[in-house]
Parts: sequence; C-alpha cells; structure tokens
Amino acid sequence: MSGPHSPEVALSRQGDPSTGTRDEDAADGTQHSHRMLSFSDALLSIIATVMILPVTHTEISPDQFDKSIQKLLATRIAVYLMTFLIVTVAWAAHTRLFQVVGKIDDTLALLNLACMMTITFLPFTFSLMVTFPEVPLGIFLFCMCVIAIGAVQALIVVYAFHFPHLLNPQMERAAHRGLYRRHILGIVLRGPALCFVAAGFSLFFCPLSYLLMATVIFLPYVSKVSSWCKSRLVGPQEPPAHSVEFFTFDLHEPLSKERVEAFSDGVYAIVATLLILDICEDNVPDSKDVKEQFHGSLVAALSVYGPHFLAYFGSFATVGLLWFAHHSLFLHVRKVTPSMGLLNMLSLAFVGGLPLAYQQTSAFARQPHDELESVRVSCAIIFFASIFQFAIWTTALLHEGETLQPSVRFGGREHAFMFAKLALYPCASLLAFASTCFLSRVSTAILHLTQIAVPFAFLLLRLLVRLALAVLRALRGLGRPAHGGEEDARAPLLPSTC
Repeated sequence: MSGPHSPEVALSRQGDPSTGTRDEDAADGTQHSHRMLSFSDALLSIIATVMILPVTHTEISPDQFDKSIQKLLATRIAVYLMTFLIVTVAWAAHTRLFQVVGKIDDTLALLNLACMMTITFLPFTFSLMVTFPEVPLGIFLFCMCVIAIGAVQALIVVYAFHFPHLLNPQMERAAHRGLYRRHILGIVLRGPALCFVAAGFSLFFCPLSYLLMATVIFLPYVSKVSSWCKSRLVGPQEPPAHSVEFFTFDLHEPLSKERVEAFSDGVYAIVATLLILDICEDNVPDSKDVKEQFHGSLVAALSVYGPHFLAYFGSFATVGLLWFAHHSLFLHVRKVTPSMGLLNMLSLAFVGGLPLAYQQTSAFARQPHDELESVRVSCAIIFFASIFQFAIWTTALLHEGETLQPSVRFGGREHAFMFAKLALYPCASLLAFASTCFLSRVSTAILHLTQIAVPFAFLLLRLLVRLALAVLRALRGLGRPAHGGEEDARAPLLPSTC
C-alpha cells in the first residue's frame, strides 16, 4: 500500500537527522533510535541462531547408531524451527513498533533493554524443552518469557504515547492517538495472549501448547485470510479514516528493508561463528596426548582431525555462498512485503541449522555406515535454506513493479542470471539427496569437497548464462527480417546487453 500511512513514509521521516536536529534532541534528553535498533537486531539474530546449539550437541549413544538420524533428530529440529520463528515474530513486532516510535529517551532505552534481557533467556528455556520433553516446565517457562516480552513492548507503547514527542511525526500530529494506541496494543498483546493459554495447557496437555505456540507464528496470515473470507461473504468494507495502516500485519504492507538485511546478516554471521567455535572446542589436541601418542608432533596430532577441518571449510563455503545469494537478491529488492519476510525467516531458520549439518557430517566421518544418513540431513537443510531464498524472488516477481529493480524483472539484463544463481543450491542439494536413495554409500568427504568447489560453479554459471543469452540473440538475429531489426533488438524477453 502506498497511501499516506505507508511505513516507508514513516521510515523516511525517521531518516538520518541533520546535525541541528541531533543537537536539539540531545537538549531535550531524546535521541534517535538507530543505534538501539542495530543493537536489538544483532541481539535478536544471535538469540534466534544459538538455539540450534542444544540440537547440534545431541549425544547419540552407540546403541542408537542403527536408528535413522532423521527420526532421532526430527522432534528437536521441529521444536527449534518453531522457537526460531517465534523469535522472528518478536523481531517483526519490534520492527513495527519502532516504525511508530521515532525517538527514544533513557526510559525507553531501559525498557528496550528489559525486553532484550527477557529474549536472551529463551535459549535456556528451549534447552529445557529439548532435554526434558516429558517435563512441562520448559515449555511453561518459554511461554512466560514470550508473555514478558509482550508486556514490556506494551509498556513501550503506553510510555511513547504518553510522551507524543517520542512518536514519529505522522503519529505525533494524528488526531486519534488514543484509538491508535489501543489498536497497537491489541496487535502487540495477541501473541502473548495465545502463549498465556499455551502455558496453562502445558501443565496437563503439552501437544496443544505446541499447537498454540505455532499459531503465534502464522497469526498475522490467519488474520489476513479470515479478513479476506469475511470480505467475500459480507462484501468489502471501507476502512475507517483513522485506521493505523502501517502498524498492521497486512500482507501488502512492507517491512523495513534495512532491518531485514541487518537481522539476516546477523544470522549468517553467527552461524559462521558457531562453526569455528566447534572447531576450537573439539579439535584442539591435548598436550599430554600429543607427547604420548604422537611423539610431540603437533602436525601428526592435527592430521587426525582432517575430516573435521574439511567439514568446516565445506560448511563455511555453504554459509558464505548462501549469504552471497541473499545479498545479490536483496541488492535488487526495493520493498520487502511481509510474505517475503516470512519466506526470508523460513530460509534463515534452516540456515541456522547448518551447524547441525556440520556436526553430523564431521562426527560421523569415522562411522562409514552412518555417512549416508548424515549426508541426507545436510542436503535437506541446504535444500530448504536455498529453496526459500528462491521463493522470496518468485514472490517478489508477482509484484515486480513495486518490489524489484528493473534489472531483475522479467526481461531485465540480470533476470536469467538471478534465476540460475538462486536455483543452483536447490537443484544441487536435491540431486545429492536423490543420489543417496540409490547409492549404498556416499562419502562425507566428497560432499565437503563439492561444497568447497561451488564458488567456482557460481563463476562458471555466469559465463554459461552469458554464453547462452548470446547464442539466443544470435539465433534470433538470423531468423528475423532485416527491416524489423530495430524493434526485435528491444524485445522484452531478452537482455539488451551481456
């Protein structure tokens, strides 16, 4: 929606203030919220990502080696995905909230810190959930944390509306601030209200608690579908003149592109960091063992961990190239709709699972009969992380005039290459997974060497796409009439330059 209440308008009014404005804010005891939002985005991305640690450090006893790793880890992975997405819901609410609140003072900064402190406790409650699934305390504490986060965000709303100079200029001048405040509080608190009910059910029927918590993730989309069904049954209704369009979860309302990129970069950075932390923790030989078993040769001791280092480099290459594809896509994105945001969060959730793929392919390097299962886990995680990236682009193409730069739209000079770039990982991981279905053994070493070689595939891909487009243009040039050359040269389905 591009009306006067568009969030982009609100955000544009919250742009970098001039020096004079900053001096005035400092004199009033207020400051711009950019630095606090950067801190919050970084912290939220860290919290969402480190919740994979209880899953990656799942200990598998020798008597469990005959079982399928997918079945063994399926429950924990499902719970991780749910909790990751709940954290992203809190991040989305935080993003919407600070499209309304334009400036902060000391009280608002402290309230935001209280919100962040509660969020940092979520990984502990998640660890309880996956370690003691039969005990309801973990899910109860998780729900209580979500309730506390909602309560603090509600306090931020009440405080900001009590001091209107903290609101963005559009809201500050609004004639119906009381109605706006009630509307925003209703949206902020409906997720915690569901978690309150889930906390009650956790004491005697946990499955329903998990279902209610999962509903929190898709509540905005359920609300949109119900509104659509109501309009079809009752007929379209004119929205009130004082509706708060930029603080809804309407699927046509954009998110802050800068904050989406900041949160995504945080997840990728933390995933890459977790990989090297595992290397530092598990692959540094003990000095006593080096002296006794390897006669003081550190090189010989480190050679034992060769498969682990190979797994690290392969996993890091995958994380880095998925970020590269994400960066290339968002470089051409003009506006991020909530549906694109949801797909981005689903992609990030599986990116957060890449440390699990590293752990599986490195830990089972010495159990050849389990390599097949670990490769399947790795391929599945990479496939879902990349296919949701591809889905972001296809969703953006549905409204390409608003969401994408001209170069990657249908007929743009980068359209074919963007398609190939985003389709590379889904196709490669799906092919690798399919190969495990008819091969009796697949080496994890081959998988990691393939991951390391993928960067060269990206370079080769660009050359092949350019060559294919050049051949197509040449064939079209041979088959078209001479007098129509000028019109055909501007045909919309082919790029104008290589």
